[in-house]
Amino acid sequence: MEKLAELKALVETAEKEGAAFYEKNNKAAGTRLRNALQEIKVIATDLRKDVTEKKNAAK
Repeated sequence: MEKLAELKALVETAEKEGAAFYEKNNKAAGTRLRNALQEIKVIATDLRKDVTEKKNAAK
C-alpha cells in the first residue's frame, strides 16, 4: 500500500506541474512533469511486479 500512496502523490505532483506547463508555458514545469511521469512509470512497473509475484505465490 505504500507504493500506491507514493504513486498517488506523484500523480498529484504531475497534475500540478502539467497545469503550470500547459497553462502558463513554464518550461521548467515541463521538465519536472517529465521527471514525475518517469517516476510514475517506474513505480507502476514495480507495483505490477509485486502484484504478479503475490498472485503467483498464492497458487
